[in-house]
Amino acid sequence: MKPLRIFVAMVLLAGASLTARATYLHAKADLAGVLIHRAWNKTVADGKPHPPWPWADTYPVARLRIPRLGYDEVVLEGATPRSLAFGPARLFSGASLGQPGNVELAGHRTSWFRPLQSVEDGDQIQVQWFDSRKRELRERTYTVDDIRIVTPEEVSLLTPPSGDALTLITCYPFGHGPRSPQRFVVLASPAGPSRLTETSRLAKPAQW
Repeated sequence: MKPLRIFVAMVLLAGASLTARATYLHAKADLAGVLIHRAWNKTVADGKPHPPWPWADTYPVARLRIPRLGYDEVVLEGATPRSLAFGPARLFSGASLGQPGNVELAGHRTSWFRPLQSVEDGDQIQVQWFDSRKRELRERTYTVDDIRIVTPEEVSLLTPPSGDALTLITCYPFGHGPRSPQRFVVLASPAGPSRLTETSRLAKPAQW
């Protein structure tokens, strides 16, 4: 009976450890989200980049919304493995926010960009950023033109629907499966000539 008791005790201890770790990671993610939103609100208020915590090597640069899906997330600068752990992020290979060209945003298929599995042609995507040169909060609305599933090698070959465009990229298939050999790509173009919405010189922070 003694070996059985030891085995049961070890199983219970392992289960408790896994539960504690899961709780810790969930709490850590929640706290990171609060700090990232707080940093974005500071940027909206004063137009300066604010790292969400002192040792962060990234900072919020935009707010990404897909109204039909109820999607609303803050975008971080630089799509590195570290920054992607905390939110969708801008790829350096694309255009900067507010500049001519194709703005490229990436996110994990298991979290930040998992809602993209429900996106459809014609959906509106709103991107909000602070223009530091004009000290204005600006917003551009894009319309989804195309949705493709491609290999990683084919992503760079995709042609944006227009000179100014927005591309959202995540791994595929969605979910927590062990493999994601393909890429899910959403291509969108501006909904109108510019569709830039300007707010006051110092905008009121968004309520999250």
